[in-house]
Amino acid sequence: MGEELGEIERAVLALERRGVVSPGVKERVIREELGLVPVRYYQLLNALLDDPRALAHDPVTVNRLRRVREARRGER
Repeated sequence: MGEELGEIERAVLALERRGVVSPGVKERVIREELGLVPVRYYQLLNALLDDPRALAHDPVTVNRLRRVREARRGER
């Protein structure tokens, strides 16, 4: 690919790296800081977890979120 992540993709990963305390606070931050509706944010985040550029940009966060996603899938 060789392309860098865009500004919004980097911002999504940065928000996940920060670890926001509660869902209500996180939704407000998503709207105010990123200008996204939460549904779109989570669509972007899910796509980023499968993007090799995201893994290269922030492997710790991406791998942690992949583990969380896999655990949730296992619960279903």
